[in-house]
Amino acid sequence: MSHLLRHAESLLALLLAIVWIAPLVFAVWAAFHDVSDAIAFDLAAPLTLENFRTAWEGAPWLRYFLNTFLLVTSVLIGQFVLCTLAGYAFAQMDVPFKDTLFVLVLLQLFILPEVLIVENYAVAARLGLLDTILGIGAPYMASAFGIFLMRQTFKTVPKELDEAARVEGAGTLGVLWRVYVPAARPTYLAYALVSISTHWNNFLWPLIVTNSDSTRPLTVGLSIFAAPENGVNISVISAATVMAIAPLLILFLLFQRRFVQAFLRAGIK
Repeated sequence: MSHLLRHAESLLALLLAIVWIAPLVFAVWAAFHDVSDAIAFDLAAPLTLENFRTAWEGAPWLRYFLNTFLLVTSVLIGQFVLCTLAGYAFAQMDVPFKDTLFVLVLLQLFILPEVLIVENYAVAARLGLLDTILGIGAPYMASAFGIFLMRQTFKTVPKELDEAARVEGAGTLGVLWRVYVPAARPTYLAYALVSISTHWNNFLWPLIVTNSDSTRPLTVGLSIFAAPENGVNISVISAATVMAIAPLLILFLLFQRRFVQAFLRAGIK
């Protein structure tokens, strides 16, 4: 019976994997074929790069790539700084009502970002951050998930290392930089993967807060490029989609073993 259950679980996992990857496989197939050949699934149809040329000429993709890179980088740096400081405070410092404050931080995990869009837009407008990279990334720099990860990681650091660093004359920030940050490198890598993939693919908030090509990230640029009023060509749209997701796919394929190890060490399941 257990043998049959294992086979059933493996078969179910395989079916789920096929369902999950099928849209990506079709996008790659359509990107390299004409519309008629892509829809007909003609295996003998010739490959073409014309769809990529047409897509590349149809939008300022270099600008979109640069905007997305600046966005995910600025958000990640802000999250590293804020989450490190907050995680260390919650893990090792004696702060009044620390546990209550930490619970309040965790409540953020139960609030969908979409619920706060109106308030975030009002704040961004008052600060003059509309249609800016900082305006897109600022609401995500204080991450409850990141603070939770840093706190849990810092709590596992032996107290002896902290005391030894203080005996040598290190201050609070010195101890944090020399002891806790190096011990949390796997967690930083794992969290960086989550953050980059999340904000590379973020769509709704960037769509609302941006108004020009000078600040639009890839997801918003792709949605405008694929709008019905611009004409619907499934092969060209698929080529543009492949270009948008290619950096993340290449990054994962090159470093997949380190990615998995980082997730396991950080305790992300």
